[in-house]
Amino acid sequence: MVVDGVTIAESDGAMRLEETGLPPRYYLPREDVRMDLLRPTTFRTTCPFKGEASYWSLDLGDEVLDGIMWSYEAPIVGAEAIAGLVSFYPERVDLRLS
Repeated sequence: MVVDGVTIAESDGAMRLEETGLPPRYYLPREDVRMDLLRPTTFRTTCPFKGEASYWSLDLGDEVLDGIMWSYEAPIVGAEAIAGLVSFYPERVDLRLS
């Protein structure tokens, strides 16, 4: 995944998640993400199918992209497969699939 020419994530272990009415989401292992460029926010959302999501903002020099990445640290029963993985809004990153 690339933002403004900077590679922020590369993974061979991405998990594709299909959700009704949304584009596919790709969840990545955290170790495949440039966490040094991200900082946690206080923003949280709740999904009835996955649980509570935590968000991170991306710092690229003078530009800050708020809430670009999220994770379900402790998802609800049935969504355990995404625990601790991270995802990005596909419309906010250049997603390159191979």
